[in-house]
Amino acid sequence: MTSTPQLHPLLLERRSPRAYDAVSRLDGDVVTRLLEAARWAPSAMNRQPWRFLVGLRDDETFKGVFDALAPGNQTWAGSAGALVVALAPVTEGDKWTAYELGLAVGQLTVQAHAEGLFVHQMGGFDAAQVKEGFGVPEGYEAYAVLAVGTLGDVAELPEHLQEREVAPRERLPLGEIAFSGSWGSPLAA
Repeated sequence: MTSTPQLHPLLLERRSPRAYDAVSRLDGDVVTRLLEAARWAPSAMNRQPWRFLVGLRDDETFKGVFDALAPGNQTWAGSAGALVVALAPVTEGDKWTAYELGLAVGQLTVQAHAEGLFVHQMGGFDAAQVKEGFGVPEGYEAYAVLAVGTLGDVAELPEHLQEREVAPRERLPLGEIAFSGSWGSPLAA
């Protein structure tokens, strides 16, 4: 990982592990603080379109969300302390709702890290199964499932995931994502 000392440690040290401690439980107050962090995300016209379906390990909601995960995610996500589905209404031509949901999930993720927890966001799940299984109203879409929990032992993961777990956290250079003047012209900060 390239060091960026100007960044807050909560951002610099954040990562998306797959190794979760299967014994550790999430305290209800901690879960509330994570959801409060999401609740206070910026929102155009204060619409607050985000909704969350929260399952704590071993409850029925967790089991239902787990069952909707893609098989590859099921190999590790069952050890998380919580599985949280991030949902928002879908309105044709509305580009802000998904953006705002992302902001809320981002704030939840940073709060989790501040609490000593980790979040792994997943797109590999059956959104229709989530909607049907939990009575999600028409017009809402499940965008992501978040595994939240305490870091576990990498050695307990399947071998092919162990390598990914210890790989360096990499990001594109700033010159490839921030432009000025015209597309592809790197920002000269």
